[in-house]
Amino acid sequence: MGELELAGIAARLYALPFDDFVAARTAAAKEVAAAAPGKGPAAKEHRSLAADVRSLPKPSVAAWTVNMLAAHQPETLTELIALGRTMRAAQTALDAAELRRLAQQRRQLLASAVRDAQTVAEQRGRKISGAIASEVEETLRAATADEGAAAAAQSGRLLRGLSADGVDVVELAGAVALPSAVVQAAAATPMSGTPRSAALGTQTSAKPPAQAPAATKVATKQQAAKQATREPTQPRLRAVREAPREAPPSVLERARAAFTEAEEFARDATEAALRYEQELEETTALASELADAARSLRKQLEQTEQDLKAARKRQELLTAQTQQAARAADRAGRKEDLARERLLRLGNTPG
Repeated sequence: MGELELAGIAARLYALPFDDFVAARTAAAKEVAAAAPGKGPAAKEHRSLAADVRSLPKPSVAAWTVNMLAAHQPETLTELIALGRTMRAAQTALDAAELRRLAQQRRQLLASAVRDAQTVAEQRGRKISGAIASEVEETLRAATADEGAAAAAQSGRLLRGLSADGVDVVELAGAVALPSAVVQAAAATPMSGTPRSAALGTQTSAKPPAQAPAATKVATKQQAAKQATREPTQPRLRAVREAPREAPPSVLERARAAFTEAEEFARDATEAALRYEQELEETTALASELADAARSLRKQLEQTEQDLKAARKRQELLTAQTQQAARAADRAGRKEDLARERLLRLGNTPG
């Protein structure tokens, strides 16, 4: 049970429609708690698991949209992340021409991926606005720029949107539920930079290894001697140092590569700004239309209230007139009866 079962429950919850998450989380926690057998250690473990389930955060709409893409169309994320690795390789090689080509390809893939994410989300009951779509695109761009962000996006348990500036590693603290599983996924792919366990907010063990027995030390030394005769699998840095040294790139080449990368991010930022500006214009126009409609409705309401007030006054007047008319009719009826009786008496009197 424990972490493995919690991961399974989380995977099921974060794949649900957005509005179903809270109710399903509550039901899952109650189900786990109800399964506690008695009061022993197993019951305590069930209660702890139920508490962990209840503490699973609800994702933002943008994060949920990326989770839907990861759960129902994972090949889209796989293609984007593979392109991101190729782009980082081109950046390392200072290949400005290749970087420009890949940047254009990334823009096309990002646009397609955002459309796919919107479709997947709408199929599960949530229409994605332009602002949310922009946040989804920024998150997917971050996944192409950083292996930790890629693992977070593919986990299906993203809690908030991600952002990359092309310089620093993507900040992942608090960005994913159950981050330890994402650390393992990110560690499966070699990468440089800040350790992802730190960025994800998890802790690695700092305890020193226990002292090994003498026989174990001898066996370890023999094994190390055998491995020394084989082709070693070296870390990337050492492998680069042992390879024949190439001429270092010139200052101009480095400047060109840096300019290409900066140009790409500037272009993306400009496109995002244009999208926001267009959405702002559309929203401003809509707000103006709604304001006009509200003013018109307020005028209609004022007129209706005046008409209602006049109708009520007329109602009161007619009520009073009706009562007066009823009383007058009653009096006239009594006079008619008296006149009829008098007439009958006169008719029966001898002349």
